[in-house]
Amino acid sequence: MSLPSPSDTIIALATPPGVGALALLRLSGPQAIALVSQVFVPPGRRAKPLDQQPSHTLHFGTLQTDNQLLDEVVVSLYRAPRSFTKEDVAEITCHGSPYIVRQVLQLFVQRGARLAQPGEFTQRAFLHGAMDLAQAEAVADLIAADSQAAHQAAFRQLRGGFSKQIGQLREQLVHFAAMVELELDFGEEDVEFADRAALRQLVNELQAVVNPLVQSFSLGNAIKNGVPVVIAGKPNAGKSTLLNALLNEEKAIVSDIPGTTRDFIEDQLVIDGLVFRFIDTAGLRHAQDQIEAMGVARTRAKMEEASLVIYLFDLQDIDLEDLRHETAQLTQRGTPWLLVGNKLDRLPGRQLAPEWQTSLNELAQGPWLQIAAQTSQGIEALKQRLLAAVQTQNLAPGDPVVTNLRHYEALQNTAEALARVRHGLDTRLTGDFLAMDIRQALYHLGTITGQVSSDDLLGHIFSRFCIGK
Repeated sequence: MSLPSPSDTIIALATPPGVGALALLRLSGPQAIALVSQVFVPPGRRAKPLDQQPSHTLHFGTLQTDNQLLDEVVVSLYRAPRSFTKEDVAEITCHGSPYIVRQVLQLFVQRGARLAQPGEFTQRAFLHGAMDLAQAEAVADLIAADSQAAHQAAFRQLRGGFSKQIGQLREQLVHFAAMVELELDFGEEDVEFADRAALRQLVNELQAVVNPLVQSFSLGNAIKNGVPVVIAGKPNAGKSTLLNALLNEEKAIVSDIPGTTRDFIEDQLVIDGLVFRFIDTAGLRHAQDQIEAMGVARTRAKMEEASLVIYLFDLQDIDLEDLRHETAQLTQRGTPWLLVGNKLDRLPGRQLAPEWQTSLNELAQGPWLQIAAQTSQGIEALKQRLLAAVQTQNLAPGDPVVTNLRHYEALQNTAEALARVRHGLDTRLTGDFLAMDIRQALYHLGTITGQVSSDDLLGHIFSRFCIGK
């Protein structure tokens, strides 16, 4: 995939399509301001032409063509390099009629502009050095952010995140790579231009940055995409009631008849800025018919995909063997789980017998929760346990966190290459093998910020953007 020509002047709608009070269309490129000037008519005969106006100014007037009035607009001018794309940019704010938007787009395409490809404005900002590739990707994440945590993670990355730190360390590693490569030219003389102790120190510093970033991806993925939480348990444990209590609405049908939920019901809730996607599932038992069997099978599949499972049981009908079997399977698969006893409000004295408490503590390997979903007792405590399970408290304000799968894979590959460099230093590996591993680390670090890239990679990344960004 080849990149579009940077010499073109591009145009796109930068606000959502559809009827609205206002719409904003953005032009960028060498002819952006000149094209708008051709059809923009300011009020009053003494006003300067638009293409003679300074940067960062607003101008009210009309768009006209062939003596036909199209709309009253406000035009914003941003001259290169003081713009988002570092090119000449003109933004037209018009009335939000789909007809007007179509007419304006058609007008400028007829005069030589080209409709922008997805993400092309941000792509031009990257290609002109306004931001690195990781920051460019953060623009799309910021637009898509639907929670406080996702917004903060994207905004940190947009402001530089870990890019600057990685970039500085990468520059030092480039120096050592050059020194090791130089040694290869003097192989017969047995000289060392690269200080091995200093190289070891740099590798340690890089590992101290890269390894925590790799480990942060599980949290970052949860922040970006939400935490899928499956509510599982036997029929009549109160799973649908719990879902309704968490969402504070009647989302799922509640009935005393076992097996009411035969498929899964999903909805999301934001807790302290983090999105949780709760999935109410069919009860786990030997199915009574084919449809229920399909529901149970789907429950098992959802449990395998979940980041966290709430295993709910009825405090009035405790089956330790069943609980032990189900939680053992979850542990074996590596799925985090919370053991939650429901219907506390129906217990005599609202208290579980001490012997049951002891048995369940042993099974849960620590504290477990008792709730009454019907009356919402214990729901706030459950929410706090969910947050603790995702470990959001380990992320201090301003700490970088990896939310992008491409970054995670590149950092993981970098960590492996650095480990090989470290091993090579420990075993006094020859310079040619050491240089190979250093080059691998440099390559993978460079793909994060765009210092190493290809047209195919850039095309794939920016194709995920909206057209006007």
